[in-house]
Amino acid sequence: MADRLVLALALLISTSALAAETAPRTSVVEADGFLDPMRELKFNPGLDQREFERSTLAALNVYDPLESLNRRIYHFNYRFDQWVFIPAVDGYRYVTPQFVRTGVSNFFNNLGDVPNLFNSLLQLKGKRSAEITARLMFNTLIGVGGLWDPATKMGLPRQSEDFGQTLGYYGVPEGPYLMLPIFGPSNLRDTTGLVVDYVGEREANFLDVAQTSSDHPEITLLKAIDRRYTTNFRYGQTNSPFEYEKIRYVYTQARKLQVAE
Repeated sequence: MADRLVLALALLISTSALAAETAPRTSVVEADGFLDPMRELKFNPGLDQREFERSTLAALNVYDPLESLNRRIYHFNYRFDQWVFIPAVDGYRYVTPQFVRTGVSNFFNNLGDVPNLFNSLLQLKGKRSAEITARLMFNTLIGVGGLWDPATKMGLPRQSEDFGQTLGYYGVPEGPYLMLPIFGPSNLRDTTGLVVDYVGEREANFLDVAQTSSDHPEITLLKAIDRRYTTNFRYGQTNSPFEYEKIRYVYTQARKLQVAE
């Protein structure tokens, strides 16, 4: 009797195991809604792995002979941003009403349209030059020196042109990548353009701001805080150990697109 009971139990277990093996498997639904995504992944037999790696490295390769120094400056910028710039921006946001901050940004953007116009003319962009000229007129006269931005509401959005783009327009190579203290990512061509734009803006002395800021450095400080306030990027926001490489690549590609537009 016991032998028959053991035999029946063994037969029951083997039947259950066979049924489990032959039963259709249900796909596991992941949080993003995909069904077993790796199951549908197929290898491309025509892919040359060596060519793939070479093209990928070429895309990510940026001429950076001063990488060791640039990384030190990047680390300095990271700490300066964390300990000085962002606290200053937070304090500025706390003590200044929104409409005042908007007026300050509009004012400095209006000043920035002077080098924008200068570089648009140098790049022979007739339509853009006319639009920037109209922006300057409307925002300076109707917008009370640029505190308001009626030009944007009239269909004339702000255009950004700098001397680095002008040099690129005429075929000047970008040169080695540079990480500038405080200013952030750049290259040799764009750094030269930055200096030329600064000198040109001071020589133009539009609305007498450049001359006045020489006697009142707080204007320059306010401009720096406003620039950081209107820049959304934060060091460390990519949450990646390769943030330096990412910033370098994105900046380089973005500048190529700006020069080509």
